[in-house]
Amino acid sequence: MPSSVRSRRQTKQPAPHRRPATGAERLQKVLAAAGVGSRRECEQLIVDGRVEVDRSVVTELGTRVDRSHQEIRVDGEPLARPRLVYFALNKPSGVVSTARDPAGRPRVTDMVPPDAGRLFCVGRLDMASEGLILLTNDGEFADRLTHPRYGVEKTYDVQVAGHPEPSVLAVLRRGVYLAEGMARVSRVRIKSRRKQCTTLEIVLDEGRNREIRRLLAKVGHKVQRLTRVAVGPVRLGDLPSGAYRPLSRDELRSLRSGKAQKPKPASALRRGGRKKQGRPK
Repeated sequence: MPSSVRSRRQTKQPAPHRRPATGAERLQKVLAAAGVGSRRECEQLIVDGRVEVDRSVVTELGTRVDRSHQEIRVDGEPLARPRLVYFALNKPSGVVSTARDPAGRPRVTDMVPPDAGRLFCVGRLDMASEGLILLTNDGEFADRLTHPRYGVEKTYDVQVAGHPEPSVLAVLRRGVYLAEGMARVSRVRIKSRRKQCTTLEIVLDEGRNREIRRLLAKVGHKVQRLTRVAVGPVRLGDLPSGAYRPLSRDELRSLRSGKAQKPKPASALRRGGRKKQGRPK
């Protein structure tokens, strides 16, 4: 078969149909970051049909891939896979969890060393919220934790104005209509009361945009402070604001095995009988 015919047939092969994971980015950018060449040189390699993704030739510029779980080859040679990393970070208020921010605000991903490579957040916390957020370069892992099908629970300490009555908490459990449909908390309880505010512990098994703030606004209580304290079995603990740590093997094993639905409460980590809990630090 003439080489020209063979080349045309290759270029007509469709790009892989696998849905790109959370860490997907443009193929030419991935190649340039791996040291294959400049961005323009990498674009030419793609146009020339010298790049394969999951054993299919890709010639379309802008094709998005996730290097953490897709095989990329240049002239038949595989691109080395990056070392997978997993961090827990205590996000301060005023920091965004988006990968790109045209306004130039501080990002969560800027709070880890550059030598960790390109990382992305597993789920999000809005700019005014704080607390536990996970970072990784493992797209498949991130998709599993954020997909509603798996129901990974997230636990929050939420300070609200006023004193919610038991009937209000019952409404949150039954569900409240938001713009995208019915939303409800998995669990809610009162942790402490002060003169003009109340701290609630709220557990969600899904993650809609600003869900807790919108739910509480619907029942007449403004959120004054929102802190995520657990994702599945991973607890924020005494990690300082702005600090990060690698996830332990036990935490990763539990998250991957599907046992991440119910994090142990702080009281269960103590020995002995039930003790009165002090005000959270």
